Amino acid sequence: MQPGRPYHHGKLKQALVDSAIALIAEVGTNGFTLREVARRAGVSHNAPYRHYRDRDELLAVVAMQGFERLTASMRRSAARGSGTLQRLHFCGRGYVDFALHWPQHFFVMFDLPSSREKYPEYAAAGQEAYDTLLSFIVACQEDGALPREEPEVLALTAWSLVHGIAKLAISQHLPFGRAAARNFADKAARILLSGMSGSHEETSRRQPVKQLNSRPRNSA
Repeated sequence: MQPGRPYHHGKLKQALVDSAIALIAEVGTNGFTLREVARRAGVSHNAPYRHYRDRDELLAVVAMQGFERLTASMRRSAARGSGTLQRLHFCGRGYVDFALHWPQHFFVMFDLPSSREKYPEYAAAGQEAYDTLLSFIVACQEDGALPREEPEVLALTAWSLVHGIAKLAISQHLPFGRAAARNFADKAARILLSGMSGSHEETSRRQPVKQLNSRPRNSA
C-alpha cells in the first residue's frame, strides 16, 4: 500500500485496525506504535489521531472486536451440543478455537488494562463474552446437570481452564500442535465437568443458586 493513499472516513478506521492486527502479529503489544500502524496503512503519521486518541484506544478496538468474535465462537460451538452439559463443553471448545484462529486478538484482549470508564465498549464486549459462559453454567444448574453452587465460581473455574489451555497453545508452550491442543482441551473439559457434576448429590441439598457480588470487568 503506497503512502498517502486516500481513504474514505470509515475505510481508514478499519484499515488502521487491520494494520494494527498485522503489526501485533509481528511485534506484540509492547512494540506497537501508532506511527508504524499509519506507515503500514499508507497514511501520514497523524492520520490515526482522527479516529483514536492514542495507541491504547486503538488496541481497545482490537480487543473489543476480539471479544465479539469470542462470543460468536462460543455460541456457534455450543449450538452443536444436544444437552445443557454438552453445550457447556462445546462452549469451551469454541473458546480455544477462537484463540487458535485469532491469537493476535487474544493477546490484546487480556493484555490491555481493564477500564470500564475509559473504554466502555471494550468493557461491554468483554462482559457479554463472560455472561455467555455464565448462561451455559446456569442452564446446566437449572437442568440438574451441575450442583447449585455459586454459578460464577463454576464459571470462573471453567474459564480458567480453557483460558490457560488457549494461552499455552498459542504461546507454543504445550508439547503438541494445534489439532492435539483441541483434543487436549476436550479431555480436560470432560474431566472438569465430570468432577463438577459428580459432586451434585452432595451439593444439591445446599441453598439455592446464589450470585457473587462482583463480576470480572473484562472476561469471557
